[in-house]
Amino acid sequence: MWQRKKKAPKKGFWNDAWYRLKKNKGAMLSLVVLLGLIICAIFADYIAPYPYDLQDYNHTFEFPSKKHLLGTDNFGRDILSRIIYGSRISLIVGFSSIIVAIIFGGLLGAISGYYGNKVDNAIMRAMDVLMAIPGMLLAISLAAALKPGLMNLVIAIAIADVPGYARVVRASVLTIKEQEYIEAAECIGAPDSRIILQHIIPNCLAPIIVQATLGMAGAILSASALSFLGLGIQPPTPEWGSMLSSARQYIRTYWHMTTFPGIAIMITIFALNVLGDGLRDALDPRLKN
Repeated sequence: MWQRKKKAPKKGFWNDAWYRLKKNKGAMLSLVVLLGLIICAIFADYIAPYPYDLQDYNHTFEFPSKKHLLGTDNFGRDILSRIIYGSRISLIVGFSSIIVAIIFGGLLGAISGYYGNKVDNAIMRAMDVLMAIPGMLLAISLAAALKPGLMNLVIAIAIADVPGYARVVRASVLTIKEQEYIEAAECIGAPDSRIILQHIIPNCLAPIIVQATLGMAGAILSASALSFLGLGIQPPTPEWGSMLSSARQYIRTYWHMTTFPGIAIMITIFALNVLGDGLRDALDPRLKN
């Protein structure tokens, strides 16, 4: 009898990268953790045991118990619920700021690398000026100049991250623009905008994805730090950094108020860094064999 032949595994850069990533147990575990955080952020209204702003002055400063798994704060609010809702803010800030930084930094880097000469020199010197200022200090300055809020927090973090993405994309463009298919597109009269958007930037996705994963960890950490300083998300909206800030005066007597938000930040940053390292290994063609 004829036996049905097994389908050969699909070949290609992205399929091959996914296969290598699946072999990295640490990266896959980190991916599961991040997916869990995303689910918590999306379905916080259904997962959280209590509303994040529900105050119960009869149960303030309670330590972890069956009723409140992570305890309550100085207003009697459930800490677990506030951490779950806080994941929504942290992920929104992380994703949004990185997307904005990729759009502006990627376009500047692509234009700089493609045109070169004076255009490259002007853009890169502007990026050097921004990079000369420590990213956190720049974000603090921008957040202080703007009114505290979600949108301004995203803008402050994104501007501080733009130079990094501009340099990553520029380095990739300098290699890609010498490829034959770019020369072919130029020979048939394709406009520069089409070459950059449809041919160059899509082929820069691998380093951008790695940089974005690692950059998102930094963005969440920056958002927490700015909220801790009072320049980010304002109470009563739950955010991990602001939870740490409001609880720091009780750190010696009520350890749970600072420990659990700190653990949430630590786990998220750790998972993003491990996943970023795994993606870097999976997307590096030199590690293919």
